[in-house]
Amino acid sequence: MSADRPRQSRAERRRQTEERILASARREFAERGYERTTIRGVAGAAGVDPALVMQYFGSKDQLFRQAVHVAAGEELPAEPAEFAELLLSILGVKLSGQPASMPLLRSAFTHPEATEAVRESLARQIAQGAAAIPADDPELRSALLVAVLLGVTTGRHLLELDHLRDASPEQITELLRPAFQALIGGPADSGTGPDA
Repeated sequence: MSADRPRQSRAERRRQTEERILASARREFAERGYERTTIRGVAGAAGVDPALVMQYFGSKDQLFRQAVHVAAGEELPAEPAEFAELLLSILGVKLSGQPASMPLLRSAFTHPEATEAVRESLARQIAQGAAAIPADDPELRSALLVAVLLGVTTGRHLLELDHLRDASPEQITELLRPAFQALIGGPADSGTGPDA
């Protein structure tokens, strides 16, 4: 045992385990959808006992709700490709089942208080995303990403647009992957066109 390496606290170990379970849940929900995803499958992919998943999250529904939510203080991946994949997996999860935020979004079209609540929530998401985008105009890029996530989710669940409703989450996220990667960009993404 090395004296140089500090031992992790129980809270740190728990946080890392929760993050591993959530990452696994995002992948499982995005790939399999809500109905076909199981606690046992999420636990297996995360390398933990299913009872631990239940202990941390309580139910499949609570796990789903946590999987589509990125906490305000949660650090986003610094690598642009990893950040794009995180957003795509969250979108896949939201497309797999009815997001908990849908009633609030529905109300936002008719109630000023709900509109303001949604606007404040989206502004926090945009600021959080902008901090993880290394390219020029990070706030605008983040706002575009949030708008795409919101538009696709609303189009599928609230407006029930035929093609969005009928497509699988995998089809949608695969088509959006290049756009997300381009919007997030990176140090080499400072030009304005293909020849820049």
